[in-house]
Amino acid sequence: MKAGYFPQEIEKRWQAKWEENKSFFTPDSTDKPKYYALSMFPYPSGKLHMGHVRNYTITDVIARFKKAQGFNVLHPMGWDSFGLPAENAAMQRGANPETWTDENIAYMTQQLKMLGLSYDWEREVTTCKPDYYKWTQWLFIQLYKKGLAYKKEAAVNWCEKCGTVLANEQVIDGKCWRCDSVVEKKYLSQWFFKITDYAERLLKDLDLLDGWGDNVKTMQANWIGKSEGAIFRFPVVDAPNGEKMEVPVYTTRPDTVHGITYLVVAPEYKDIEKLTTENNRPAVEEYRANARKMTEIERLSTDRVKTGVPLGTHCLNPFTGETFPLWTADYALVEYGTGAVMAVPTHDTRDFDFAKKYNMPMKVVIQNPENPSDCSTEAYTEEGVLVNSNEFNGMKNTEAKKAITQKAVDGGFGEFKTQYRLRDWLISRQRYWGAPIPMIYCDKCGIVPEKEENLPVLLPKDVDFSVVGKSPITTSPTFAETTCPICGAKARRELDTMDTFVCSSWYYLRFADAKNTEMPFAKSLVDQWLPIDQYVGGIEHAILHLLYSRFFTKAMKDLGLLSFDEPFKNLLTQGMVLKDGSKMSKSKGNTVDPDEIFENYGADTARLFILSDSPPARDFDWSDAGVEGCYKFLNRVWRLVADNSEHLTLAYKLSFPLTRENDDLVRVVHMAIKGITNDISNDFQFNTVISKYRELTNAIYDWVGAKGKVGFNEEDKNVLSFAIISLVKLMSPVTVHMAEEIWAELGGKTSIHDEPWCEWDENLAKASKITLVVQVNGKVKDKLEADEGASNDELQALALASERVKELTDGKEIVKVIVVPKKLVNIVVKG
Repeated sequence: MKAGYFPQEIEKRWQAKWEENKSFFTPDSTDKPKYYALSMFPYPSGKLHMGHVRNYTITDVIARFKKAQGFNVLHPMGWDSFGLPAENAAMQRGANPETWTDENIAYMTQQLKMLGLSYDWEREVTTCKPDYYKWTQWLFIQLYKKGLAYKKEAAVNWCEKCGTVLANEQVIDGKCWRCDSVVEKKYLSQWFFKITDYAERLLKDLDLLDGWGDNVKTMQANWIGKSEGAIFRFPVVDAPNGEKMEVPVYTTRPDTVHGITYLVVAPEYKDIEKLTTENNRPAVEEYRANARKMTEIERLSTDRVKTGVPLGTHCLNPFTGETFPLWTADYALVEYGTGAVMAVPTHDTRDFDFAKKYNMPMKVVIQNPENPSDCSTEAYTEEGVLVNSNEFNGMKNTEAKKAITQKAVDGGFGEFKTQYRLRDWLISRQRYWGAPIPMIYCDKCGIVPEKEENLPVLLPKDVDFSVVGKSPITTSPTFAETTCPICGAKARRELDTMDTFVCSSWYYLRFADAKNTEMPFAKSLVDQWLPIDQYVGGIEHAILHLLYSRFFTKAMKDLGLLSFDEPFKNLLTQGMVLKDGSKMSKSKGNTVDPDEIFENYGADTARLFILSDSPPARDFDWSDAGVEGCYKFLNRVWRLVADNSEHLTLAYKLSFPLTRENDDLVRVVHMAIKGITNDISNDFQFNTVISKYRELTNAIYDWVGAKGKVGFNEEDKNVLSFAIISLVKLMSPVTVHMAEEIWAELGGKTSIHDEPWCEWDENLAKASKITLVVQVNGKVKDKLEADEGASNDELQALALASERVKELTDGKEIVKVIVVPKKLVNIVVKG
């Protein structure tokens, strides 16, 4: 065995052998229990960053650990390869997005292999390839047939810079999630998935996800946003055209309905033009145009002064017989509730500010009996009793909600209503590099799906990527024209492509049956492998990807394609990799290139360091000194093996009893095995695992140092072999190449990664001796070494035999002796 540690040489050799031997191939049929470990697959941007390294190393350690424990582990990798960056690169560089993507995938694949990850590359999926997006299109058609995919004209989030529509979840603080440009509202005819049909199931089933962090579940629950309230319908008394109209309003405060003094509709409200008088129309249209330029965040900001204009029409309050004016105001959003808000200025802060600004009337309908208020200076928003509310006067407002709604139900002008903040998922994108939506427009048959036998609908090649503000697909002279799959007449293809989140909402299912050409996956295989036992990815995907994937899974179960309700049994959201306290970014100049780390220190050092500093769920601060320290530690382990290799054997055998020194080392090893196993099993505390690697290494070095003075006998060699081989096995999920090399050098005929995990003996996983604290009248007077298994009587006798205790108790009465097992003896004396 070479005296020096040369990771670059070792790692290249073992990576080649693993690939040649298909070492990480996963069979579907085996008598072992299954374990599915998965990292969120990456977008092929060009190069790995340290966030990737952390994510994939965490999952790889879990996969290798579970394999060693006897599981048949599925650990695949693929590429979330559609998306705007490739299209933008094509426009900027004149390159085809497919070529750009393929080159990036090839480079990043090589980086992943350099990292020593145990992927079954036979199951690789690439979402931009026809053999994958054929089935994305097929699933779209199944959702369409079930009524879960539909098209409508809607006010959508439009990013001018990207030239595309964004889902609500892709608008962050009023800006595009990709380019950070301000998002505007625009009316377009778009395709949606009816995720709202699953709102209650998505919310309720969060309770089933015991393996998810509460923070992620709370984020999803808040996004779904369930609220209990009522719909009230207010008749319009003076519609300009004399048409019989009503304005429905959703409210969570039916107890305040007697205090309505005006009603607000959103600038985008569907009937706003019918509700506007000719005299008010110019001001209303100007106001609506200005509102379209504002972001949702700006419109809802509590710091911004609210504005509005009257429509000139009025509604009747069926509870009071009073009429009140209709206004439009930008703080009302068409996406929420019904797009209309009943305004009660005395009991809502926003309505109060608006009413004060425009000198609107106010009517108190809830008061605190102990401290009544006329609400002239601020709205009263706490609980109380009803006043000025006819037959409901004196009732607690919390009780009045149900009673008032019931009156509306009985009167035919209202109903109980459960509302969700969640909106249907907008999946249309006006761009090229995505899965074409497989729908056809026929003048005779209407909108119809492509025949399934004609899938995939392929992306056209004859496009102009230099166009700005519209999809390059629209420039293809051949793509749009087609024939109707029903009547055979001339027809037109849908020119939009699907949101890339559609592709990533089912990829984890394809891994179970990646080569299937007849269907997206066999039901028997997805039912066998899923749900995923451990999913690892960033917290930034808590809403978008995870929510969409849960929806897809539930919809596919309803379609009979699979048998489970939730795709991810356990979820680990790893923290970011920081440098100098900040998130790594090219603009800050604080990035670290994984290739340089591999070249200078080796992948095993990178793997060890990226796990060593903090628990995986917390942010990790990069340190060049920390990398150097991990490299030195691996050199130290290597030297420990190399310097003692002549004494080591894989066929070691421990014969008890052992000498005291050997027994102590064996116990240290068993305690390390127990501690490391538990740290990995319980929340993947890899930082403490690596600390235990160091502790065990130090203990072996200390033992060798003491033994070196007298030499090794056979018992010593067996104990040393047990200790060092256990250390290497325990390190093998993390330092994968070095462990494989050492194992082979010591005579291993198979891979160390096929070896079973170390086991501990509970009787040996504790020290043979304990330190017994001896107290006299509660004060420590001596410390003694005792056998770990000594009884209370034996500990008491040992304490009383102490020379120090004899001095202190001589001539005094021992009142009682208190023994705390395995810890202390307290002798109480008087006199």
